Amino acid sequence: MRKEQKINLERFVLFFGHKFNSQFSLFSELEVEDAKVAGGEEGGEVALEQCYIQYNVNNNNYFKFGLFLPKIGILNTNHLPTEYLDNERTIIETQLIPSTWRELGVSFNGSLYSVPFNYSVALVNGLNCESFEHGNVIRDGRYEGSNASGNNLAITGAVDYSIAGFKFQASGYYGGSVGLAKKEADLIGIEGGIFGTPVSLGEFDITYRYKRFEFKALAAVVSIKDAETINKVYDNNTPESAFGVYAEAAYALHESENLNKPQRLMLFGRFEKLNLNAGIPDNGIEDKTLDQQHIIFGLSYQPIQNVIFKADAHLSSTGEQNPLLLDDPSAAALYKKTNTFINLGFGYSF
Repeated sequence: MRKEQKINLERFVLFFGHKFNSQFSLFSELEVEDAKVAGGEEGGEVALEQCYIQYNVNNNNYFKFGLFLPKIGILNTNHLPTEYLDNERTIIETQLIPSTWRELGVSFNGSLYSVPFNYSVALVNGLNCESFEHGNVIRDGRYEGSNASGNNLAITGAVDYSIAGFKFQASGYYGGSVGLAKKEADLIGIEGGIFGTPVSLGEFDITYRYKRFEFKALAAVVSIKDAETINKVYDNNTPESAFGVYAEAAYALHESENLNKPQRLMLFGRFEKLNLNAGIPDNGIEDKTLDQQHIIFGLSYQPIQNVIFKADAHLSSTGEQNPLLLDDPSAAALYKKTNTFINLGFGYSF
């Protein structure tokens, strides 16, 4: 795990929306990554992050049609830089839960009238296991609204309940990962169909706020039961299972009591433990660099509600490099299992 020193404008997002009437609205976000478009040099992307029509059934229930973010985990639907305290999103909700995770489909969302209980269920396109990449679990199998296959589908769902400063949430995903037609899949020896070669993901999280203190924790598991078949067909070293847990605590060293000028100086720390190849099929190759621990701590300052400045230190440790995964096995000896990164940045939302 090595990262070069760099300065980068990671994201710029433009929101566009329109309210047609009391029931129908358009929501969209256009994102530019790394301050440039794709093509030429490595990196950079211009992409629609969301683009959907919302239909309000009543004050508590609504549908989404189009490209949207399923409600999975804490960050996927709440990923503005002012919503998290360090410079990078959590590793677990980037590598294990592949935020920002957006797909095409329809969702139904709502809440109960007299109880702080919310729910969401969605039918979206499935994944593409041919694009799974070693070390990223299912992240590279997302279609993200671009030429998604109609041969497989997925179901997602989430429920959350709030009480006395606590919010408890459980969410999950189950869907097919073969985008080929059934006959094409049969020809190469992999199970096609709507939920063929399934991927399942489950997570549970807790957030808590009391005066100046904040706490959040999350646990997630991914299961790919047919990983051995995927590896046989596509040779991409897909794991059978992966897991991750994290806990974060924060305290406001300073918090303005003036509601017209809200200011916060937050001290925070987070611990993450994950293994992105916790279960290996018989034809898989173990990669201990994917068995990781991360400690992140630092300060964030919000001079106003929608602007944030951040400074953090990131301490990471992993297992040893497996020579079988390298073109030059002797390079395994050069792998550094522990690393420290210092990050400075700013963010905003409007």
